[in-house]
Amino acid sequence: MSMTRRFLFIAALAVLGFLPLASAQDLSSVLKPPKGAPVALVVFEDLQCPMCARTAPLLQKAVEQYKIPLIVYDFPLPMHNWSYQAALYARYFDSHAKPLGYEFRDYIYQNQMEINPNNLRGYAERFAAAHKVDLPFVIDPQGKFAAEINEDRQLGQRVGIQHTPTVYVVSDKAPRVEEVKQPETQLFQMIDAVKP
Repeated sequence: MSMTRRFLFIAALAVLGFLPLASAQDLSSVLKPPKGAPVALVVFEDLQCPMCARTAPLLQKAVEQYKIPLIVYDFPLPMHNWSYQAALYARYFDSHAKPLGYEFRDYIYQNQMEINPNNLRGYAERFAAAHKVDLPFVIDPQGKFAAEINEDRQLGQRVGIQHTPTVYVVSDKAPRVEEVKQPETQLFQMIDAVKP
């Protein structure tokens, strides 16, 4: 295989998602804590993913214990039939208040096993009513929330996300960003390793 063909083949694999597009070294230029925060947690999640539901309380515990921000990127997987719509609802609640969006995500995770494409709207309506928020029939008429979700998904593809949840501990000082491959056992020690 010629060099040109080999390059085109590797580029095609990367575009199709078979190869990660960014190395761990490159991640530090893309995934950073918010300004003023020395450390943060970053998660790429899918609201229909059972492992995301199991990991969410652990991330919340770390956020509360270490007083660090959590940056959530939506990465709805194509095989999940209601996760994209759930992410749209989450973005709608984010637009009212970020904590409300996080609370909605937790609510969805807690009810995940009962949710399906036909009753998701009902869950969103009950959540909205309980929080005294109007839920319009069309929640994203200009496509703003969909564009944000698509940007998150594109970022995830650029950095080589292969599964959800994908969790990172990011620091403004660490030269590399590494995935927390086993949050249950590694999350707190990885935060301890980079916190000031």
